Amino acid sequence: MTLIAVDHVTYGYSHKPVLRNISVSFAPGEIVSLLGPNGSGKTTLLKLLLGLYRPQSGQVLLEGREVFSIPPKQLARRIAYVPQMHRLSFGYRVLDVVLMGRMPHKPFFFRYGEMDHQAALGALERLSIAHLKDRPYTEVSGGERQLILIARALVQGADIFIMDEPVNGLDYGNQIRLLSRIADLAQSGYTFIKTTHFPDHALWIADRVVMIKDGRIIADGRTAEVVNKTNLYRLYNTHVDVLGLNGGGRICVPDALRRFGGRVGMRESRTNGGIHKLAQASG
Repeated sequence: MTLIAVDHVTYGYSHKPVLRNISVSFAPGEIVSLLGPNGSGKTTLLKLLLGLYRPQSGQVLLEGREVFSIPPKQLARRIAYVPQMHRLSFGYRVLDVVLMGRMPHKPFFFRYGEMDHQAALGALERLSIAHLKDRPYTEVSGGERQLILIARALVQGADIFIMDEPVNGLDYGNQIRLLSRIADLAQSGYTFIKTTHFPDHALWIADRVVMIKDGRIIADGRTAEVVNKTNLYRLYNTHVDVLGLNGGGRICVPDALRRFGGRVGMRESRTNGGIHKLAQASG
């Protein structure tokens, strides 16, 4: 089943093409990682999916309807954007930030009701951050902010999450916790389309990987099949081995670092619960 279809889309800035006649589709409940070097067109593709840009040719369809033609409030009930880094100037409570997700469901003048508050609290509890509800948003950590923004997206009612490098700036433990939450939500039917500079993160949780270079898709398929030495060299112009691990799972090891005697060990992958155990080990 196709949820979103990008059909022969071309887009560019000031007559400079960024995406060149690309076609790709996304299904419900998938975690799709977009891999590519800087300037390859990944973020532009996200903006097209969000309806912020209109294709210069081709179309982006949400369940058969052109995204750009859907009214913003209506589109926001289906697609949520979780930014890379998000800061507010004022010290709103965490609960208030999550409540902002209810705005697409409200008229111009409104007050939050009991159902809105219960939805916000439920989303915070689902992500195990209800204890932060009365904290100023400006005082929580970067990893906690990302989870708060996911809670806001849940309250928004969206079932499609667009994320641009969600782990950027997070320490290792927060990266693991965030990826774990994404994997959990995907099991419930939510769709995640995210850019990343970390092929290992794709190996841990992504169902599919789409590789983009110079505005073109050079590979698209199941993560285990697409993330390999040949494709990584085509994408980044550097030699990287993808090694199998004892007990399942794979990890990327750059050839250039092997001479330093690095040793690799990871016992489990997402397929047998490894990402969850990594999250638990990180606290």
